[in-house]
Amino acid sequence: MVSMGSIMADLDRRRDTIEEALEGFVQQRMAGSEAPAMKLASDILLAGGKRYRPIIALLAFEAAGGDDISKVMNFAMSAEIIHTATLVHDDIYDQSKIRRGKPTLHTSSGLPHAIIAGDYLFALGFGLGGRHEDKVVERVAETCGRIATGELQQLEHIGNLATTPEDYYAIVDGKTAFPFASGCWGAAVLAKAPEATVTALELFGMEFGRAFQMVDDLLDLTGEPSMGKPRGTDVHDGKMTLPLIHALTMLHGAEREQLADVLQNFSDERWEELIELLDAAESLYYVKQLIENHVERAMNALETLPRTEARDMMFELVRISESRRN
Repeated sequence: MVSMGSIMADLDRRRDTIEEALEGFVQQRMAGSEAPAMKLASDILLAGGKRYRPIIALLAFEAAGGDDISKVMNFAMSAEIIHTATLVHDDIYDQSKIRRGKPTLHTSSGLPHAIIAGDYLFALGFGLGGRHEDKVVERVAETCGRIATGELQQLEHIGNLATTPEDYYAIVDGKTAFPFASGCWGAAVLAKAPEATVTALELFGMEFGRAFQMVDDLLDLTGEPSMGKPRGTDVHDGKMTLPLIHALTMLHGAEREQLADVLQNFSDERWEELIELLDAAESLYYVKQLIENHVERAMNALETLPRTEARDMMFELVRISESRRN
């Protein structure tokens, strides 16, 4: 049986492979006419991060039978660079000050420069994804469109106490789950896998992405600043995450009115009040149960694949993600 230490070491090796590829990609462009734009964008691109998206793409490629990761590396980097572009733009309209322990790009370099850097990263990411066959290029384009749609839907529901679970899933699927699904789907296609394997990995990515976002939602309410996840950011921003939506649905009368007032007039002084109301509605427990359901579906999708080291590592990555603290 493979030990957890061995699995973590293998994941770290793949993360290092991604980091080296990204650094090489940046240096190549720093030596040419794109240097000013890349210098601006490289600060956030190389600022670290867990690299879940490209690691999942590498593992999906291997689990699908791929044996030469150079065939999937551009696609994996594309996923990370497009994700980074969304972070730059997210920080702008969320007015965030810190990203990955450093000042956000619009804070350090100004709004115009940050917009340009985000646009540049999108172009780079799409350019890398566009080096493959037509159906992969079309999927990259569809993914970018889904991300944009999800962002718009989220903006439309800021502070909207009538937001439904269906609204929430539409946002999450566009912004997070579909990009994960596309990464797994594209990696399997590039591995020349059978259709059943492509479908299974796509389903895995979708369910993993949903669970991943719900864990983020819980961390916003339960995370500690010392662990890298400041709590309450989404609440301050007026984002209607699933624990809040569930509590608004389950509470009635005075408690429901109290929760509405807390959300509409939120401050750090009302933190305990918010948590007490969420506990009364059992909303944190409810979301934890949903996370377990999505994790189970993701793992069931993997069970249909031949057992390989890459498949086993994908199982562990799901477990690690489910229990992460930041």
